[in-house]
Parts: sequence; structure tokens; C-alpha cells
Amino acid sequence: MPQSEPIAVQKHRVVIVGGGFGGLFAAQALGRSGYDVTLLDKRNFHLFQPLLYQVATGTLTVGDISTQQRVVLRKYANVRTLLGTVYDIDVDRQIVYYEGGEAPYDTLIAATGVKHQYFGNDHWREHAPGLKTVEHALEMRHRLFRAFEEAEKTSDPALRRQLLTFVIVGGGPTGVELAGALGDLTQRVMVGNFRQIDPRDARVILVEGADNILPPYDNSLRDAAKRMLEELNVEVRTQAMADDITAEAVRLRHKNGETETIETRNVLWAAGVTLSQFGRTLAARTQGETDPRGRLVVDEQLRMPSHPNIHVIGDLACAPDGKGGSLPGLAPVAMQQGRYVAKLLKRQAKGKPPKPFKYLDKGSMAIIARYRCVGEIFGWKVKGAFAWLVWSLVHIASLIEPDQRMTVTIQWLSRFFGTSADRLITGNPPKTADIQAKHQVKLPSSK
Repeated sequence: MPQSEPIAVQKHRVVIVGGGFGGLFAAQALGRSGYDVTLLDKRNFHLFQPLLYQVATGTLTVGDISTQQRVVLRKYANVRTLLGTVYDIDVDRQIVYYEGGEAPYDTLIAATGVKHQYFGNDHWREHAPGLKTVEHALEMRHRLFRAFEEAEKTSDPALRRQLLTFVIVGGGPTGVELAGALGDLTQRVMVGNFRQIDPRDARVILVEGADNILPPYDNSLRDAAKRMLEELNVEVRTQAMADDITAEAVRLRHKNGETETIETRNVLWAAGVTLSQFGRTLAARTQGETDPRGRLVVDEQLRMPSHPNIHVIGDLACAPDGKGGSLPGLAPVAMQQGRYVAKLLKRQAKGKPPKPFKYLDKGSMAIIARYRCVGEIFGWKVKGAFAWLVWSLVHIASLIEPDQRMTVTIQWLSRFFGTSADRLITGNPPKTADIQAKHQVKLPSSK
């Protein structure tokens, strides 16, 4: 009798949705494993989000903090990357649906992160851009530097004050770092670049609803950060929340009930996050539990209790911290979780029992400006120039590609010793015909 062909054994299929820190680190850690890995993302690049504010304020370019996922994963034959927006999931059939196709899975890793939340006031988005994507950073940079250009050419003092007033809503790390970078721009970098205005006259106002900025930090570090911001002429308003935002003003409501209206053309949003669209879909399809912030609740192995073959990591996950609380949405948390899930799957393939995820907290830092930084490293509180140096080294080391580390080092050194910055206002300028129509310019008829 003829021998039958051997039956091919299908590899265990792992689908990763989202190519941020968690997803990309999971894909890397599963490289050269016995798993068939697919990374799905609506972008074809990994973005180093902690440095987005430096793109928004001109210190770095988009290319300095982005790298193609396909390039990072090119040496792993068992890993493929697909560009497409995931729009649905069938948890019974174990299929993820994305724009252009579908991806069956045996194990799913959801790592799509979060997006900005305007607390029921989505119409504020038009006037107060956030800072989560490249497009956000470029829009913010466009608005910031155009405001200075418009202020330079206007002769209306009231309009000039509006244009040179910048309000940042949210006093967490992103808001503090953004305020510090703006303060450095106005007080040092851009001085002497204009003839009709002095950038040092600009107002930068940081608004935080809690009693202090940087709520998770130690009191001494909060106080130090506040002093550093004030040295850069940043006005820090705590116990105040945005009550209304329009194209020309922001109204604040203070804790004592009083309101304050600040006339400004520049409101930047750094407060509040909510689930990504896929996160909402996943929660609905699995009927998974969410925390008050909308994050999906997972167990100590980062699995959804109702669907153990679905892992949720990064900002999307409400993961236990072992102390009765949950882990923060930080890049180091997502990195460690990505590596952990990969290791968990490898142990599973070998028949070894799972171990719970334990986050190694190496500390956190917030940079205010050149020489100004606060943070905590392994419980050791640091501030000032030394903290700034440590922060720089840590962030450079965390960049994915070696070429990026060299580029960013050179960029930072040039910015450190000089006052140059990437202050290009990109995008198509208004068409002459549109401007003429706006001002009702009548052209002479041709003969």
C-alpha cells in the first residue's frame, strides 16, 4: 500500500492587535518561536509616544521617534505584519476582522492603547487637540508656531494677547512636559526671532483639577516641578477644571465654585483617556468587565477572565498591581507586559505552569526643560540637571532602532548648546483665490 502523506500540524496562531510598546515587544519576544505570529496595526510604524511633545514643540522630528514595524521584525520569519484597521472580532469563531481581510487566532493579544477623553464634550476636540498620535503632534506644532506668526503681523493688542496665550489642560506628566517645553521655547529658544513681538511676553498656563500637578509623584517632586515651571514663566493653576472651550477662550471652574475666562486661541489637551474603538468592541463582544476609566479588567496573567485565550496589555488593561490597585498606563509597563505574555506562551508550549505578571517598577520621570527634571529611580528621588541627564539616557536607550539613538543624541546635543528647533509650519497654505474671495476682492476684467 502506498504511504499516506504526513498531516501538516498547524502552528498555534497568535494575533497581536496594536503595534505600540506592548504589541511590538510581544511580537519581538515571540520571534523565532514555534508560534505563527501576526501583528495587525492601522499604522505601519511604531511610535515612541513619550517623546511626542518634543515633536509638537519642534525639538525632534517625526522620523526621530518612529520606526517601521516591518523593519524591526524583519529578521523573524514566523512573524508577519499587516497594515489594516481592526473593526470587529468574533470571539466564538476566534477571528479578528480588519480592513482588507480576517485573521483567525488561537491566542489574541490586544494592545491598542487608549485615546483622549473630553468627558462628554467631544466638540472641544476641534479647539483643544490632544497628543496621542503623530497627526496630533503635527497639528499642535502647526497651531503653536502659526500663533506666533499671526501675532507678529497683527496690530490689534487684544488679538495679539489671545494668540500669545497658551492654556494646557491636564497637569500629569504629559501636560507638565508640554508646559515646560513651551516655557523653554518662549523664554529661551525663540527670543530674538521676531521684530514686533517678544516671545517672552507669551503666557503659558497649566491647569490641573487636583490639588497638585503630577498627582502620582511625591510631594517634594511636585513642589520642585512647580518651581521649575514657574522659573520658565509658566503659570500653574491647580484645583481648576475646564468648564467650556471655544475657538477664542477657555472657561475654568475652580474648586471653590468660582469661574474664570481666559481669552486664548491656543488650548492644548492633556487630560483624560478612554478606550480605543477596538477596546470598546472587545469589551462588548466579550461582555468583559471595565474599570471606571473604561480599561478592560484582566487577571494576574493579563487574561480576560471570560476568555482566557485573550490577553490585554498596555494602556488598554486594568491589571492588578499586587497591592490592591491597578498598574498605571506607562510605556515600561506595556513593554514588560508584552515580554511577559510571550514568555507565558512559551512556557505553555512546554507544558510548564504559568506565573503571574509582576511589574518591576524602575521609577518614572518628568522632564520640564533643559537642566530641569524630576523623578524617582528605584525609590531614589532625583531632580535638576542630574535627573535630566538620566532621563535623556533612559529615553535614548529605549528607542527601538540603533540609528535613532544616534540621531536623537545628535539632535538633543545641538538643541542643548543652541537655540535651533524644527519650527516649520507644514501643510498647504491658503490659496490666493480663497483669500481673495474671503476679502471680496474684485479683479479687473480682462480685455
